[in-house]
Amino acid sequence: MTYCLAINTETGFVLCSDSRTNAGFDNVSSYSKMHTFAWPGNRVFGLLSAGNLATTQLVIKRLQADLDSGTIPNLLSVSNMQQAVDYVATVSTHVQNLHVVRDSGNVNFEASFILAGQIGNARHETLMIYPQGNYIHESGEHPFLQIGEIKYGKPILDRVINRTISLEAAARCALVSMNSTVRSNLTVAPPIELLVYNKDSLRITHQLCLNESDPFSKELSQAWNQGLVIALQNLPKFYWETPGLPEIAEFQSAK
Repeated sequence: MTYCLAINTETGFVLCSDSRTNAGFDNVSSYSKMHTFAWPGNRVFGLLSAGNLATTQLVIKRLQADLDSGTIPNLLSVSNMQQAVDYVATVSTHVQNLHVVRDSGNVNFEASFILAGQIGNARHETLMIYPQGNYIHESGEHPFLQIGEIKYGKPILDRVINRTISLEAAARCALVSMNSTVRSNLTVAPPIELLVYNKDSLRITHQLCLNESDPFSKELSQAWNQGLVIALQNLPKFYWETPGLPEIAEFQSAK
């Protein structure tokens, strides 16, 4: 399975993805699910992928092939993010339909993508592309998008992420969200890839690939675990834990 995450803030965006691909108990591999296309000073795209590996790999190959051959449209020819996401969605649905026609074993060839990027002086955007080719922006109240195993890493995002959070804080939050997912789901695993993009830079600003033994990854995981323990210890006490205080009458449910 997969977990991919995009956080869109006022100052840029953060992308985070795992690398585990699971095609059965005896067929577990690692493949990058973060793909970048950048023309410094002109435009930057980051593409996260989840779903059938044959589909996602062929979509990336088609995007690169269109660039190499000059086929229109391509990621360099589109003039805005709307055209970019329409183009990627069209390639994705075409590849899925191609696989379905060839299939004789009732395989699920669906794939989902998150496209993040900025073209020229337009605003940076993040969009999630569904297998059917339709897509959405993140919401104003919760400016993040997830694909794959989303439930384990979502609670911290709901509580912490907003438009005004700093990019560095958003990046740490993304790694904690990923850490929570890795802890709870064996189908999501390192290496973990992280990309931080500063708006209007029109170049990939910071990019990391963290494995299980990486010192920073270990330190972040340990600090988060310790922080949770301290937070739990500091929660309000029950009345019976504080000697000398009068007992509170037992709650009576309304009739």
